[in-house]
Amino acid sequence: MRVLSQETGRLVVRTVAVPDPGDLLDRLPQPDVLAWIHQGAGLAGWGEAARVTLPAGEDRFTAGEKWLRSVFDPADVDDQVRVRGTGPVAFGSFTFDASSDGSVLIVPRTVLGRDGRGLAWLTTVYGPGEPDGDTSPSPAVAAPADLEWRDGSLTGEQWGQAVAEAVTAIKAGRLRKVVLARDVFAAAAEPIDARVLLGRLADRYPECFTFACDGMVGATPELLVRRTGRQVSALVLGGTLPRGADLAQDEALGDELLASAKNTEEHAYAVASIRAGLGPLCDTLEVDPHPALLKFPNLQHLGTRIRGTLAENETQKSALALAAAVHPPAAVCGTPTATALELLRDLEHMDRERYAGPVGWVDAEGNGEWGIALRCAQLSGHTARLFAGCGIVAGSDPAAEIAETIVKLKPRRDALEG
Repeated sequence: MRVLSQETGRLVVRTVAVPDPGDLLDRLPQPDVLAWIHQGAGLAGWGEAARVTLPAGEDRFTAGEKWLRSVFDPADVDDQVRVRGTGPVAFGSFTFDASSDGSVLIVPRTVLGRDGRGLAWLTTVYGPGEPDGDTSPSPAVAAPADLEWRDGSLTGEQWGQAVAEAVTAIKAGRLRKVVLARDVFAAAAEPIDARVLLGRLADRYPECFTFACDGMVGATPELLVRRTGRQVSALVLGGTLPRGADLAQDEALGDELLASAKNTEEHAYAVASIRAGLGPLCDTLEVDPHPALLKFPNLQHLGTRIRGTLAENETQKSALALAAAVHPPAAVCGTPTATALELLRDLEHMDRERYAGPVGWVDAEGNGEWGIALRCAQLSGHTARLFAGCGIVAGSDPAAEIAETIVKLKPRRDALEG
């Protein structure tokens, strides 16, 4: 559906300041939600003013940018707030593999935003005479019931064998790292309401970027790229261990992670790939000299922050274009990229679809935030497809990697189950 001015055929967009609504997710009036939330701040949308589904191809990002300009540029915009994320905004979720169909961009009918510092706004896309969107609290939603679980493309044992084959290929010198993913399925008695999964993940993992777009719902710890004017930044993760049962064990595991040759190697490849993508586009690019420990409720990771300033001749590149420039990063593919992509296609026995692809939002000024669709589930009617992946290097152990996927899957399983 496309909501347009009856006289001009253009989107009509109005953004106004509103009182702080508190929890944005409490305001969502319908299951088909769009969201990007971090520590309570962000954007929540519903309805569809404009939408495009993009075919497979290396040009899917370029085609998406072209479509956005065709929607944003002629829009009739009354933006009374004028901060990042106001005016017309599109949410997007792109396929990991260029050979996969299904990348999507959606301009919501209504967007409610808050910056966490007291500023909040409502953006409505409407035709002449249409009322503003409803932001009243929605009724309680039903949690999934009678869940039944089954393996996805591979059983745990089969996936462990795939890890062993990947290690053999790495030791033979074919590549240095590959990221292998697996999937599992849950089926519920009734259609699964995305708001349940979204709200539970945002409550339990506020440090993550909780997202929803066209049924893809998750809480990713990794920020692929953020653009605010000429300023760009990223948070790169790679290398993982569980949290400890107590403070002493937790600190010991953290020290082990920082000292781990396997994990620091995996992390270095991830950082190098983002630097290679953003570096040519920036006048300056600062990369933390050493990874730091980032601790989440169930896992701890090695993390590196990257900050830069776009070059004058690259300021036309939107946050989406910057996400395209670094996709697929080594954090979810491997290195060298082409060899890793070929190997994971052979070993995973599945289409990742939009798992591990860029997910996020972009506004008409080109500002926005894009993460990697990790720690997520694709909802479709009664079914949820959950994903988890691990970076495989020469020192990887199949049993340890299987255990890591189980830990990574647990937050989504728990969020579905209660």
